[in-house]
Amino acid sequence: MVTSLTAAARTRARAGLQRAWQRLVTGTWSLVQQTVAATAAWVIAKQVVDHPEPFFAPIAAVVALNTAFGERGSNALRLLQGVVVGIVIGELALALLGSGYVQLPVALFVAMAIARATGGARVTVAQAAAGAILTVVVGDAETGFERLADALIGAGVALVLTQFLFSPEPLGLLRRAESAALAEMAYGLRLTGQALADGDDRVAGQALDALRTLRDQLTDLARVREASIRVARHSVVWRRRTPLVVRETENAGHLDLLGDSCLMLTRVATRIRTGTREWLAPHLHELAGTLSDLSADPDDPATRQDAVSRTLRTAQSLAHDLSVHGSPTSESPEEATVIVSRIVAADIMIFSGIDPAQAIDAVHRRRQ
Repeated sequence: MVTSLTAAARTRARAGLQRAWQRLVTGTWSLVQQTVAATAAWVIAKQVVDHPEPFFAPIAAVVALNTAFGERGSNALRLLQGVVVGIVIGELALALLGSGYVQLPVALFVAMAIARATGGARVTVAQAAAGAILTVVVGDAETGFERLADALIGAGVALVLTQFLFSPEPLGLLRRAESAALAEMAYGLRLTGQALADGDDRVAGQALDALRTLRDQLTDLARVREASIRVARHSVVWRRRTPLVVRETENAGHLDLLGDSCLMLTRVATRIRTGTREWLAPHLHELAGTLSDLSADPDDPATRQDAVSRTLRTAQSLAHDLSVHGSPTSESPEEATVIVSRIVAADIMIFSGIDPAQAIDAVHRRRQ
């Protein structure tokens, strides 16, 4: 018992280290850009504008870029908005209320309220609060305007990086999010197939957990869909690709339905009693393999065409094997599993570019 617990702890530790390493690898490019932007903002503020202590310029550059690709330009503008609101309200509080203990709470509340009402982003509210606090506490208009100049420099450097030098390719953002979601679906169905083949309810539980956590991937995909359109429309570099990006984001939206279909397939298949469900395992493995190949290169036309062909073959095989191995009674669990499997197949075809009506009709014809 102790040995098994120790082995499980080692496995969890290795998995944790692998996740930490993956986060570091995937985030390195963003860290490099933040470092370059902060250094450039500091040099500009110190050497060009001649600020004696330009600490906020590099901070503003880092804060502006400290968000997901596709949202950094908007984040820089939100930061700048918050700084302007905070400084203006702080100066008005000093001018209208004079000295005492009233200015700070009044300026702080009003600045945050205005920031919330005009956008509500966390970075905007935080910077409005910081700007109001600094302006009132220091009580020096020059300090406030130096902070505003530093914010302009930091946000400006961030915008140059995000809109010109390192503007993210919007379709690339979308493809990476699609790949992550498809890979999670493939993993869940692969575990489902393993659970059916081995009769292992523990693996079935793991499959359900994997497909439940898929919701996080799909939420991220929804965010990336919005961000990719925003990048295409606002970036000088990628504006001409806006129609293509809009079309692909609409197609990517179908992954929500595919994810729900995969979860339903796992729920239905794992409820079939052991001893009557093993014949379904190869078909689920085939669907998982199709999704895995799609995740490797969702933009490749040949990969998408192959996915269509494979899912049609899977639908045909399912119909044949149901007649051989399935329960003779109508509305059996096996029949329900095959029906949901066909829905998954149709959803894969639709994502691959087939018209929804044609995809559903093709899967239905294979049933005959």
